[in-house]
Amino acid sequence: MSIKNSDNFEVAVPESLVENFASVLLGVGEDPSREGLSKTPERAAKAMKFLTQGYDQDAEAILRSAMFKEDYSEMVLVKDIELYSLCEHHMLPFFGKAHVAYIPNGYIVGLSKIPRVIDVFARRLQVQERLTHQILHCIQDTLNPLGAAIVIEARHMCMMMRGVQKQNSITTTSAFTGEFQRVETRNEFLNLIGSKLY
Repeated sequence: MSIKNSDNFEVAVPESLVENFASVLLGVGEDPSREGLSKTPERAAKAMKFLTQGYDQDAEAILRSAMFKEDYSEMVLVKDIELYSLCEHHMLPFFGKAHVAYIPNGYIVGLSKIPRVIDVFARRLQVQERLTHQILHCIQDTLNPLGAAIVIEARHMCMMMRGVQKQNSITTTSAFTGEFQRVETRNEFLNLIGSKLY
């Protein structure tokens, strides 16, 4: 069976994944054959394939598809980018926003490609710390900018719905390369992501 995601390409859903979700329903004491649940294993399998489609995507290729020579060497910042991912420890969602900046070194990239790169890595089983570094290193390794920076702020359902059950906690991670390791450049980035210029 296959489904189409938001970019309209087919995603194969293995029958074994559908069967596994039926087993989960049995395991929690439910009857997967009852009317309300009869299609749930298939729906859950489709949802899981959609939420983990990043495994089948190449973030570097996405960036390379829209690189343009440009003589611009000031900071480029895309902030408040929504992200949704799944915690690899409990397979519960975490969600929030990412702020990404880079200083071009002969090349700029189409602005929509930065959120797409975030989605590639977020649409996998993740921890926020690794997600932060994967996005940063993809931008640094592909564009070879003078520096790159990222801050991710996220809420984790594994902390909100279970475990310590803290509803208002936000986890912030950050990483920097090149020019952003200089205090002045880093502070400019941090001030910009906290400002309301629009």
